[in-house]
Amino acid sequence: MKNASPSRKYDVVLYGASGFVGRQTVAYFARHPQVKALGLKWALGGRSADKLAGVRRDCGAPDVGLLVADADDAQAIDALARSARVVLSTAGPFALYGSELVAACVRHGTHYVDITGETPWVKGLIEQHHDQARRDGTRIIPLCGFDSIPSDLSAYLANQALAEQLGQTCTRVKAAFSIRGGFNGGTLASMFNMLSSGQAQRVADLFLLNPAGQRPESGVVHADPVGPRHDPDFAAWLGPFFMGPINTRVVRRSAALLGYAPDFSYQEYLRLGAGPVAAVAATALSAGSLVSQAALQWSAVRKLAEKLAPAPGAGPSESSMDGGSFRCEWIGHGDAGGVVRGVISDRGDPGNRATTKLVCESALALVLQIDALPGGPTHGGVLTPASGLGDVLVQRLRVAGMTLRVDSPASTQKKR
Repeated sequence: MKNASPSRKYDVVLYGASGFVGRQTVAYFARHPQVKALGLKWALGGRSADKLAGVRRDCGAPDVGLLVADADDAQAIDALARSARVVLSTAGPFALYGSELVAACVRHGTHYVDITGETPWVKGLIEQHHDQARRDGTRIIPLCGFDSIPSDLSAYLANQALAEQLGQTCTRVKAAFSIRGGFNGGTLASMFNMLSSGQAQRVADLFLLNPAGQRPESGVVHADPVGPRHDPDFAAWLGPFFMGPINTRVVRRSAALLGYAPDFSYQEYLRLGAGPVAAVAATALSAGSLVSQAALQWSAVRKLAEKLAPAPGAGPSESSMDGGSFRCEWIGHGDAGGVVRGVISDRGDPGNRATTKLVCESALALVLQIDALPGGPTHGGVLTPASGLGDVLVQRLRVAGMTLRVDSPASTQKKR
């Protein structure tokens, strides 16, 4: 058993701290009440000493450590992982810069979280490291940003609510997202890297992240939505959600790891609203998604898009991020006809503000509440947010100001 020792030099290392989201994680830690009150030891990691020193100066935390480690410097990365109980990484594209760091964390029993949405890369982590991490009790938990915590916790809460409130097994969950926000350069760089490297083709596998031998026989109910639909449960027009092919694969891995119903299905959509204008918008979105996906397969189109996109390290303005928001409404159906509803929402740009909160609270759950996490302190593997953090993360996010609401069956019936 290689659980990260409490005697290590640092409780948390924030790797990629000088990047766009990385700087936000530093600011989050610097003002977090528990970090201050409990005297957590933390450090900033990255490839440039000068940039890290500048971030440390800007956050007003002169005692925070600095660890210079280029992603390709195996010795430095090994030393970084060995020094920490938990590593939080925001350094993408993760397929380019993340593999050696995860391998080092597995070698040294260091817990790990990140903000990747690169599911083909995560598939590789599962193949290479799950068994060893499971044996050693090391939690490797990628996908802890807006990719894919709201989706994963929606399905998790629906399963929990149906069992606890109605005594039923959850067989189906659907979620409808409303979002307002922009993209940062790092997120777009990860997307372009997946497209140019051919990884994006693997995303088409509906059960990409499922454990071996745990793939439903029929994929019909799991197929990615491609067209508009009017959903009476949401009383709204829905269209394909561009993050659905990422998030649904994560939820399906959680379903397998946590033992949801064998026939459990999950789908998510973008909510466009009610009425004829919304119907037109849903239709246009569906058509536009198909066209853009096809166009981005061409290298010339990708190169043009990369030139127009924000560079890595750049992103929306502070005011723009503060003015953003997201709302995920979910509905769970039980095997005996029961229905539960809920909402996960927050203020702030989902790809930046929400992602920062989500990944930082995930890391702090590993540092401060390892004994209360699903499976107990010795549980490990390449896990999902729901299977690796569960109720602890739900409660931490609520305390941090995020809405995670589960309606009672009575209030659910009134809304129908």
